[in-house]
Parts: sequence; C-alpha cells; structure tokens
Amino acid sequence: MLDKAPNQKLSALLENFGQALAAGDIDKAVSLFQEDCYWRDLVAFTWNIRTMEGRDQIRAMLESQLPGTKPANWAIAESEDATETDGVIEGWITFETDVARGFGHIRVKEGKIWTLLTTMAELKGHEEPIGYARPLGAKHGSGKNRKSWKEERDEEAAELGFSRQPYCVVIGGGQGGIALGARLKQLGVSTIIVEKNERAGDSWRKRYKSLCLHDPVWYDHLPYIDFPRNWPVFSPKDKIGDWLEMYAKVMELNYWTSTEAKSATYDEEKKEWNVVVRRDGKDIVLRPKQLVLATGMSGRPNMPQFRGMERFKGDQHHSSKHPGPDAYAGKKAVVIGSNNSAHDIAAALWEAGADVTMVQRSSTHIVRSDTLMEIGMGALYSEQAVENGISTAKADMIFASIPYRILHEFQIPLYQQMKERDAEFYGGLEKAGFMLDWGDDNSGLFMKYLRRGSGYYIDVGASQLIIDGSIKLKSGSQVEEITEKSVVLEDGTELPADLIVYATGYGSMNGWAAELISQEVADKVGKCWGLGSATTKDPGPWEGEQRNMWKPTQQEALWFHGGNLHQSRHYSQFLALQLKARQEGIPTPVYGMQEVHHLR
Repeated sequence: MLDKAPNQKLSALLENFGQALAAGDIDKAVSLFQEDCYWRDLVAFTWNIRTMEGRDQIRAMLESQLPGTKPANWAIAESEDATETDGVIEGWITFETDVARGFGHIRVKEGKIWTLLTTMAELKGHEEPIGYARPLGAKHGSGKNRKSWKEERDEEAAELGFSRQPYCVVIGGGQGGIALGARLKQLGVSTIIVEKNERAGDSWRKRYKSLCLHDPVWYDHLPYIDFPRNWPVFSPKDKIGDWLEMYAKVMELNYWTSTEAKSATYDEEKKEWNVVVRRDGKDIVLRPKQLVLATGMSGRPNMPQFRGMERFKGDQHHSSKHPGPDAYAGKKAVVIGSNNSAHDIAAALWEAGADVTMVQRSSTHIVRSDTLMEIGMGALYSEQAVENGISTAKADMIFASIPYRILHEFQIPLYQQMKERDAEFYGGLEKAGFMLDWGDDNSGLFMKYLRRGSGYYIDVGASQLIIDGSIKLKSGSQVEEITEKSVVLEDGTELPADLIVYATGYGSMNGWAAELISQEVADKVGKCWGLGSATTKDPGPWEGEQRNMWKPTQQEALWFHGGNLHQSRHYSQFLALQLKARQEGIPTPVYGMQEVHHLR
C-alpha cells in the first residue's frame, strides 16, 4: 500500500505529526498545518465537540489537552488508500490516545494539513462486545436454577429504576432516544428511556397520515441495524414507527412507555438527579447520575398569540397536533406557515377535498426532492454511493470532516446547479406569488437546517398545487386577527376558515429544560441549535458547532440529544462514549466549554 505516492506523502506527514505530539513539541506540530486550517475534534482530544480554526486555536487546544491525551500511533487506516485530486490529498487515519482509539479524516494541501477530523471510536478496556467479542448467548453446560435469557431480561426490567438505579435517564423515546439507548446498552451503561406515548414509534404514528421522511433511506439508518435493502427510499410515518418499535425491542432497551416525566432537580452534593416520572398511575423517583433530554431537535411548539384566537368557532391547532385531513372534506382550511409541515398538511387537506389557503409570512427555500437526492446527496447517500464503496458510516465521517466555517462554500455551487436545473419550476412558483429564498448566502437547505432548523420545504408535490392554484396562496402579509369564522391579514384580506393550522415551528430545546427542571437551568444552559452564523434566526457570535448538542453543557450532568435520523445515529456514538467515560471514572477534562450568548 505504501508504495503509492499519496500514501507515501500522507504517511510521512503523519509520522512527523505524531513525533512532534509525542515529544510535546507543539510549535512543530502546529507548523505542519496550513495557515488557513481546521481541526474538528469529536471527543478524542477535547472531551467535547469542538472545531479549532487556525493555528492559534490549535496551539491553544494542544497546550491544554496534549499532556493528558498522549496521542500515538498515527497511521493511514488499514485497507485504505489516500487519494490526491487537484493537489489535495485525502485519507482515512487511525490513532490512539491514552484512554481511547480514534478514527479520522485528513486533507492535505501543499504538504500541510488543511482539515483534520479526529473522533473517538472506542474506549480502551470498554469496547463494545462485537465481532469476536460478541456474547455467546447460549449457556452451554448444566447447573441448577440457571436463569434463561428471558428471565434475566425480566429481572433487569423489574429491578432497574426500583431496587437498582440507572446511571442514565433519557427523556424522550423517539429516534434520538432510541439510537442513544442502543449505544449505551452496548457499552454497558444502565439506562432507562422515558416515553410518554403508549408504544415506541408513536411520535411518528400519531402525526398526520401523509407524513413521511423527506430524507432518503441511506441517510436514515439507525446504529447497528441498517434498513433492509428493499426498504423504501422515503419511509412512511407508520412504517418508520414500526421499525423504531421493533428496534427498541431487539436492542433490549429499557424503554418505559406511557410514562411522563414530571420534574427533575440536580443534587449538587450527591451529584445525581432526582427525576419524578408518572407511570401506571404512580409517581416514581429515579436517581440517575446523568440526564439526557432527547426530545428532538426542536423544543416546544411555537403557538402564536393572535388577537381574537379565543373567538374562533372552528378547529385550530398547531401542526404538531394536526390529526390529519379526513374530517375537513368540503371545509375551508387556512394553513399559517410555508415550510415542510405547512406544505405537507396543505397538500393532504387538498387531497381530502378541503378548500386550502396557505398564508406565507416570510420567504421559504424550496428544493425538489429528486433534484436534492441527485445533486445534494447523491455523492454520499445513495445507491450509487454504496456501489462506490461509501458506506453510511463513511458518508457520515466525510460530511463531519468539512468544518462548518467553510461548509457553505461546498454547498453554494450545488444549489446553483439545482436553481438552474429547475428554473422553470421556480419560475412557476414566483408567478404564483410564492416568496423564494436560497438562504442568506445562497447555500441552500443544509445550511438553513444547521443554522436555524427551519425555513425550507423539500418538495414532494405540494409546490405544483401552489403553481396551478389548487392550494391558494396569500404571501407577504402578517396575520392581524382571528375572528369567529376567519383569518384577517394586515392588508385587510379576510380568509374564511373552518380550520386553522398553525405551522409556525418550534422553540429551542432548552424550553424543555425550563418545563422539566426550571427556567433558571434553561437559562444557565442557553439556546440549543445553531452555529452563530449571524444569519437569519442564527445570531452570532460564531460558535463553530451546534450549540449545546451532544456535548457537555453549563449544567453539570445535563445533555441534549436530537436532530434528524442521520444526526441521531452519528452523534449518539460520541455522546454515549462521554457518558461511559464518566460512569467508569475516566478523567474527562472538557476543553472549550460552550458559552451562553442567547437564552432561547
């Protein structure tokens, strides 16, 4: 392998880098980076999720963390070859620290490191029982009163939370809580997942019937168990709900359904939480050392307060509570909002025979699903990518290896291609009066999602209904008031309504902390999500990572886990390793703790 030129170049650089770090020669190590350089670390060096931008930030991190990290054995990953394109060498790498084994990705320009991604793959002595280390399962031999697998599982379920306390409690049993629970289970971290619904997957089943995943199957695998190869590209909500229920069962998660988290307080002296949950008509107090809020990327629904709402005689509800279109055939429906949920609900109502008007109060980014799959995601998450040897795990790492500071530069040309390819489509929308945008810097959907988690629609058909007038559109005007039978806009337009759906989004995840714990703790933690890009709904200063997600917060032993299925899968690994290290008493000196600049 090492007789190939890119491998030789990269191996020599890694050897020099490793020698400098081993000798504690930080100046030499830093000199091996470009002036314009980035080191993104997922737990391995910083016990945090942190991107160091430029040599000065890299030097500061190494001065703090190098003595305790003791990195060694830098090498090109086994069975991998470096590549060189347009003067940039890329390669997969492995390394070790004093307590862990790591995996990473590197880009080299002009002989020096441009981007470096380091991730913790496993803790030494606490590896997952996989491959040759997998459990035997069957108990060969003989012995009196031996317990079967089922008896042991039943005993664990009967004890955990009662005679024996879990190390971790996860509030929220959707995709995020389930993915994290699976990781923790494999690491031997005793965990209870608290879910208010009756069944795992109900957070999907109970939404409007037309809901489906807008992301493709290759992007959405859960840890350990991929979807079957005949799984549909876009999962219907009930199908994904059934998959989550099956997954929770076969991964042997301690999953408490029909359980509502009532309150939580942190005991500073005991270093543990007191979490009160309501289950089977009784209050139960759980005392975990770690508490994770896995309530999704978003917080509580943003229910607007318009003058006169209390007078409305019809049905009105937030999109999160929308029961589906069946009861509204022949009715007049007004959907306030113009992002994903608004489009999905409006289209379903039209299909059911309702007279639908969408109220668009601000511009929206729209990209056609087919175009997004081909241009935006095809290189990493597609059948072609799989055929090209890019597994979902590799795709996750490639995506993670691009620092957020420059990610928009990679996205802008892709969305320009989409704009040109679908020019006729966008022309039709504009002619219908729809207000379009491409993000503050024309970087499109992914950056909007990462910066603010809103402001876009992946078109699966509703846009054509707007173009041809099947879904009526009123854009550019705010809501003035709600009357008994209508929505009145600022420009004087009155929209008769039997149904009003407020597709008005969600607040920050720390809103759940305010509700469960206290407003004081929510403010101590601060806003969740966003990069600090100083773009619309993502105020600065620059953070360089998602605020408060999957990493330590200003509230000891409180964590946030959420996002789409890709993020739930990918980042659950690093959150689980942080929790496992704390359970085992491994020192976890956190570098670059998240500061609080915004409360919500």
